[in-house]
Amino acid sequence: MLTDLEIAQSAKIKPIEEIASKLGLGRGDIDLYGNYKAKVHLDTIKENPNGKVILVTAINPTPAGEGKSTTTIGLADALSALGKKTVIALREPSFGPVMGVKGGAAGGGYAQVVPMEDINLHFTGDLHAITTANNAIAAMLDNHIYQGNQLNIDPTKILIHRCLDMNDRSLRNIVIGLGGHTNGIPREDHFDITVASEVMAIFCLSSSLEDFKLRISRMVIAYTFEKKPVTVEDIKATGAVTLIMKDALMPNLVQSLEHTPTLIHGGPFANIAHGCNSILATKMAMSFGDYVVTEAGFGADLGAEKFLDIKCRYANIQPSCVVIVATVRALKMHGGVLKENLNSENIEALKIGISNLEKHIENIKKFNLGYVIAINQFASDTKEEVKELLSWAAEKHHPISLSTVFTEGSKGGLDLAEKVLKIVEGDQKQFHCLYSLDLTIKQKINVICKEIYGASHVEFTQTAKNQILQIKNNGWNQLPICIAKTQYSFSDNPKLLGRPQNFTITIREVRPSVGAGFIVALSGDIMTMPGLPKEPAANNMDVKNNKAVGLF
Repeated sequence: MLTDLEIAQSAKIKPIEEIASKLGLGRGDIDLYGNYKAKVHLDTIKENPNGKVILVTAINPTPAGEGKSTTTIGLADALSALGKKTVIALREPSFGPVMGVKGGAAGGGYAQVVPMEDINLHFTGDLHAITTANNAIAAMLDNHIYQGNQLNIDPTKILIHRCLDMNDRSLRNIVIGLGGHTNGIPREDHFDITVASEVMAIFCLSSSLEDFKLRISRMVIAYTFEKKPVTVEDIKATGAVTLIMKDALMPNLVQSLEHTPTLIHGGPFANIAHGCNSILATKMAMSFGDYVVTEAGFGADLGAEKFLDIKCRYANIQPSCVVIVATVRALKMHGGVLKENLNSENIEALKIGISNLEKHIENIKKFNLGYVIAINQFASDTKEEVKELLSWAAEKHHPISLSTVFTEGSKGGLDLAEKVLKIVEGDQKQFHCLYSLDLTIKQKINVICKEIYGASHVEFTQTAKNQILQIKNNGWNQLPICIAKTQYSFSDNPKLLGRPQNFTITIREVRPSVGAGFIVALSGDIMTMPGLPKEPAANNMDVKNNKAVGLF
């Protein structure tokens, strides 16, 4: 089979104006970025009472991922093939994983969005704009301190970190301002990957340009020596940041290989941020399509929980169905099989690993939502393994579908689409969030850790306890919770696979993201700046005959 890149490069892509016209958009509604990409003006967003949102999530993944984006795109293409007016809403890829090991976020095989090279690289420059906006705030803050520090900012209590959209472990802990008086005030600093920045979270949770400006203005970036919060507005950076982000706030329009309109916008990680594409893009997709297929990062314990408890709460979105992607490979891994042996048949490990999928199903039910299991098939899956999985689902009365969208495009997702439609067009349940915002910060964290992760106990370090008290004293305790946690396990230990029991989650640090509108609780050893693997994907990338090679 051809590589993802070869498939994308051989695709017949329609001019983006033609895709826009399918949505009822004229030339005046879009700004062209070449022939196959465009930004869509925000004033095109309209309320569509018929817009149905279908969320694609997954079990806890292997390092390579389980194919959520591929399933999202294939499902949407299948819905379009069935005559449904469908729009895809995806996150933008981050440079770090593209250069590292996990890959991009444009799907795979014959379920891709194109132009794949552009999307996985610079695209329309949104992540560059977010990086610049974040670092502009950091520069203006340090300049304020250097120029006399009128706000009496404590240099040891600075919350904002500079960012870079690359996996670079060497930047996790640094010292800035060295070289004498003219080079600033020496202090410790840290870099985050861009997608972990609060500016990215604000970008994705804003409902308009004006809302973005308001959220940025109240973003807390430091504390004074008197322990009072310092905001972006306090250092007079709100206007400049809004100006930097003005064009980036418009969602990006592209297309799938089968020409389904696709809005790609924003890209926070779900293990260290809230893991969903922008509210603006989702609302825009709902304006144009009767069916919106979107995804949330990593497993349902992370991306889906944050989509439902944070994004849906702020955007007033009522999701209609959840698709839980699973693979035989990942289920065997959760049953104890080593990564290098996942291609070998192992029915017993599969049976054990199904417990991970069962927990995710239980979690989705806690939000009172209907679901379909999508088995993303790999060539290594044996007939007996697939038979065992289907038999389990039939016995437990779980709706399940074998998805071959990677190799067959929309044709391989028709059964999945029909099963999703049965739920979406049936009697709808009343969706509800997992917890009330009136609970204390500790109570909300306990609800997520015990109800979603299955923890028996939650431990808070003294640092976390002190930070929670400070957050309460500043009046921010009614915000929702965004837990930063490993994606590989329900626990905060990436090696504890399957469905672990009787474990403790340790919350080591609690940070206010007041502009974004949530409280970040960091657990375990999760880091906000990843590192590259020993053999990064970037080693195989090049340009030959003016064409990209090695990009998956």
